[in-house]
Amino acid sequence: MSTMLSVTNLTHRFGQTEVLTDVNLDVEEGEFLTFLGPSGCGKTTTLRAIAGFLTPSEGRVMLDGEDVTALPPYRRPVNMVFQQSTLFPHLDVGENIAFGLRVAKVPRAERHTRMLEALELVRLGGFERRRTTELSGGQRQRVNLARAIINRPKVLLLDEPLSALDLKIRLEMEVELRRLHRELGSTFVYVTHDQREALALSDRIAVFNHGEVVQCDTAEAIYREPESQFAASFVGDANVFEITVNSADDHAVTTDDGLRLPVTGHAGASGPHWLVVRPEDVRFEPAGGTLEAVIIDAAFRGSSLTYRAECASLRTTVKAEIPDDLEASPVDSIVTMTWSADRARLLVRD
Repeated sequence: MSTMLSVTNLTHRFGQTEVLTDVNLDVEEGEFLTFLGPSGCGKTTTLRAIAGFLTPSEGRVMLDGEDVTALPPYRRPVNMVFQQSTLFPHLDVGENIAFGLRVAKVPRAERHTRMLEALELVRLGGFERRRTTELSGGQRQRVNLARAIINRPKVLLLDEPLSALDLKIRLEMEVELRRLHRELGSTFVYVTHDQREALALSDRIAVFNHGEVVQCDTAEAIYREPESQFAASFVGDANVFEITVNSADDHAVTTDDGLRLPVTGHAGASGPHWLVVRPEDVRFEPAGGTLEAVIIDAAFRGSSLTYRAECASLRTTVKAEIPDDLEASPVDSIVTMTWSADRARLLVRD
């Protein structure tokens, strides 16, 4: 695969405030890359720099081998889908979709053919004469997608396109986006603050925090092997324990409080660390073990039970997600918590 999009040393300031700091990313042709992070972390600013809506203070943007940093948006081989609908209310669905081709003076017959093809791709065949006011929120976003892909951009940019939709429609649109990405084979760059959405859609995820990319990897790698306390906490649910390691072997670490905690591959480690354990990896055993805890809350979630347990030795509340086919533990009961050593993650705490 070749690199379709490259962002190098991207830095941007609004006045004296630096909102992007030395962002470096390469996106392969046909890849689905998601920018994930909290509000104000720099992900949309990076997307706008790629689209050409702002010129970065420093750095460059390369698209298919061409430096486009100084080019205006209309001269870049990209199209953007926004959070809110941007359809023209005085035009019908077909006219909205074909608008860009009309501006580009594409012949009428070709415009019509490509418009119908785009409608079929977004599963809205036969809607070309509908008024946009007659569409649901999900249908309007499909029309926005059709209008974005009809120009056959090399890169499709999507800025939180599902955030204004209710949950049921969002889940349906996620399926459609994955299908559309497969059928088009185009490069997608997607922005969201919803970590569940990012995990469901992406080939890779770039996790942003305070204007920097703190980790860029596959969804599974970030979930199972986070490189920072922020990535562990933001991508999926996690128990993050603040510990000081006194000694360690290949199977566990011993803290300065004398706790022996299961984790593999850190022989010789010492000093301040974070220990990351996902809730679904926590298991309960009879009371009397090292990590005794009191169940303070339990909630049935269909296929699992979600618990919160107060652990005095760790000085924190621990979250656990236990399959519902295992014996339930009632509130106020005392249990011993454990987890498999190969499912825990130890991170140096600066």
